Amino acid sequence: MRNAASKVVTREWLRAKLAEHKQRAQRIVFANGCFDTLHVGHVRYLEGARHEGDILVVGVNADSSVCALKGPGRPILDEQARALLVASLRAVDYVVLFSEPSVESLLEDLRPDVHAKGTDYTAETVPERATAARLGIKVAIVGDPKDHSTRDLLESVRKAPHA
Repeated sequence: MRNAASKVVTREWLRAKLAEHKQRAQRIVFANGCFDTLHVGHVRYLEGARHEGDILVVGVNADSSVCALKGPGRPILDEQARALLVASLRAVDYVVLFSEPSVESLLEDLRPDVHAKGTDYTAETVPERATAARLGIKVAIVGDPKDHSTRDLLESVRKAPHA
């Protein structure tokens, strides 16, 4: 069994490795997110994504893109910590950091068979749906209903009585 740190890889290395998996007819699934404080919704999303294929690649937003998406004070954990936490999950085979505002360039580079998104999306609202369609990548909505969020978790911590 590989350790979590060895699963965090560069885009270039990953592109070559995925070509090997494809030669063995393994189905590649790509999922992505900020994963700023890992919670049960993230675990269920990634386990659902894994069920769509043989190899699960997870794109983790770099700190700069989390700040742009989530606002001041975010991320809570730095990109290396978030990548390592995601990589520690059994369902995950590889983790790659990305700083772009969307994963379209990663879809272009990696050419997965499936692009998995959480249940906060529908097939019609996936931001990368046109790119996925052009590349022949299936979009799959996976995970449990979106009733977990880092924002809600942080709010409950802020409201909790402190001794």
